[in-house]
Order: sequence, then structure tokens, then C-alpha cells
Amino acid sequence: MTNNPPLKQRIHSIDMVRGLIMLIMVLDHARDFFYYAGQNPTNLATTTPLLFFTRWITHYCAPTFVFLSGVSAYLSGIKKTKPELNAYLIKRGVWLILIEVVVMTFILTLNPAYNAIVLDILWAIGFSMVLLGLLVRLPIKLIAIIGCIIFFGHDVLDFINLPAAGIGSGLIKIFFTAFGTVFPIDSTHIIFDLYAVIPWTGVMLLGYVFGSLYKNTVNSDARKGLLLVTGICTTILFLALRTLNYYGDPAPWGAQQNWAYSLLSFLNTSKYPPSLLFLCMTLGPVLILLALVEKTQNAFARLLIIYGNVPFFYYVLHFLVLRIVNVIFFFAAGYTTNQIKTPGSPFLFNPPTFGYPLWVIYLLWFCVMVAMYWPCKWYGNYKRTHNNWWLSYL
Repeated sequence: MTNNPPLKQRIHSIDMVRGLIMLIMVLDHARDFFYYAGQNPTNLATTTPLLFFTRWITHYCAPTFVFLSGVSAYLSGIKKTKPELNAYLIKRGVWLILIEVVVMTFILTLNPAYNAIVLDILWAIGFSMVLLGLLVRLPIKLIAIIGCIIFFGHDVLDFINLPAAGIGSGLIKIFFTAFGTVFPIDSTHIIFDLYAVIPWTGVMLLGYVFGSLYKNTVNSDARKGLLLVTGICTTILFLALRTLNYYGDPAPWGAQQNWAYSLLSFLNTSKYPPSLLFLCMTLGPVLILLALVEKTQNAFARLLIIYGNVPFFYYVLHFLVLRIVNVIFFFAAGYTTNQIKTPGSPFLFNPPTFGYPLWVIYLLWFCVMVAMYWPCKWYGNYKRTHNNWWLSYL
């Protein structure tokens, strides 16, 4: 007789939504690596509706990842004491930051000298998780209040004259306003910060609060109703505030040459840092989707769950796969070793003339999604049937 560990139970609706977002995420990163260098898909003067949509649909990825990380943090704490959850979240947060700095920076730049350290989504999740770890001993209502203040109020900074230099300016950029911000380390090394910490922390805190809806003691119909109502209200708030064009986003929309581009302008909210309207535009529909798929069971749902079971594993591996393909395409296109490094750029294999049309991006997206299926299925089964302590960090 074998003593196999009990199979771990997961919440399928969360894994389904996360799996869908993870599949969409590949499209964004395929575009980053393979679309024509230097083309900004949200620049209304040069973009096309299809290119804009290719970027816009991927806006749902980061907010959903951070929000569901907060939900998962609550669920992981159900069988832990508050001190245990406090220690776990801080350690996991530091681990994610370390992976960002050491592993993801190398995958993104392929630069062994680490001339640029990239602070991307894992940095935001990791730091937010550390802050959540410091707050988990507070009553959940107080965490909800803090999360709401950050979520709804951080755009007040758009109306304040912030320090432009000195330590205060640096701290404000790190915590509130980072937008591809460059922090020099020395003459040859920089920190490239894409994600301001505090606005994303607000998202994680609210995710943690919503995690309480998934306790066994909560009626599923009540949970679905609350998710649906909150999602609808959040989406309506986006539409109302964006129409008023005053608060919630530093970039107001305006009438363009035709209705299609006016719609693009309306949807073109700010991700860096994430504005209130960006977060409402993305998280409102996600909350609605969480309610609608609560009891969905079909082949597509099972497919999404395979990906959604292993978010960290998938995230790192898909970047590695895309980067390897990027190097192969680089040499296949006729570039030489002399062109690996672009003068003035710490990112290797990224010459300014490199790039492919959108149909190639979508084909690569499909191929990488398919290629990721088997390793994700294997690792998901391994995690589900094993209780090694280190699995909670991967």
C-alpha cells in the first residue's frame, strides 16, 4: 500500500480566468520581441485598430495577475496562523523580487553583465506581497479600507506638484509614478523600473479581501452575485469617469479623425503607473467573468485550468521560449554577431531594424501557447500530487 499525499484542491473559476489571461499574455510578449522595433501600438498617430487591440487586450493581464495573487494569498492563509502567513508572504515576495532581478532580467536582456536590471510585474507582485505580509495581522475590514484608499485615491497625485529631484523624487517614482523610469547605478549600469509599487499594492490588498469570498462558509450564489454587482459597478465607474474626462487618468481622451480612433482614444488609459480608470476598465470585466464561469465545466475550461494551475512556472518558461525563438529569428534574418549589441542599449539581440508583421506575431502566439501545454500539464500534475515545501514558491 502506498502513502500518496492527498490531491490538492483548487478553485476552478480562478484557475480558468488566470489561464485565459496567461494565454493572452503570450500575445503581448510575442509582440514585444518580434514586432517592428520602436513601434508604439498605443500611439494614435501611427497605430492601426488591430495593432491597438493587440496591445489593449493584454492590458487585462497585469491587473488580473496582481488581483488573483491577492486572492491566492488569502486562500493560502486559511490553514495558517497570522504569523505564519506574515512570514510566508514576506519570504515569497522577496523570492519573486530576486527572480525578477536575477532570472527575468537576464532572460529579457540576455546581457550577462546586467547593465540593466529590469523591474517588471514580478517586482510589483513581490513588493506588494511583502507589504501585504506586513498588514495581514490587521482586521480584514481595515485592509479593505487601505486598499480602497489606494485604489481610488492614488490619482490625486496627478494634481500635486511632486519633487523633481533628490531622494524624495526617487522614492515617489519607485512607489507611485514609475513609467519606464531609469535609475543610474553607475556609468554603465541602470535600473529600469516599469512598475510603481503602491498602486499595484492597492490591487493586491483588494484581491486579498475578495479572497474571503472563496471560503467554504460563503454561499456560492452570494459570491457570484457580489462579484457580478461589483464588476458591473466598477465597469460603469470607468465609463462615467472616462466620459467626464477629469479624474482617474492623466491622459484625457479626445475626438479623433473618425469614430474608431475616438473609441481607441477613449480606451487608451494609462498603465504606467496604472490609473484608476485603467484598473476599473480591466478589473471590472474580470470580476464579471469570475462570476460567470463559477460553475463552467467544458473542454475549453479544462484547457484553461491546465495553464492557470501553474502561473509562475508558465510565466518564466514562456519568456524563455520566446527569447530562444527571438535569437533563432535574429540569426535566420541574416544578422551577425557584430549586431547582437545595439550601441546605447543594454538589451541584446534587439537591433532597431528587427521586426515582423502582425500575422507573424499571431502565429508565434499560437505556437508558443501550444508548446506550453505539455510542460504545464506535467508540472500541474506534479504540484497537485506532491507536498514539497518549495512548490509553494514555484
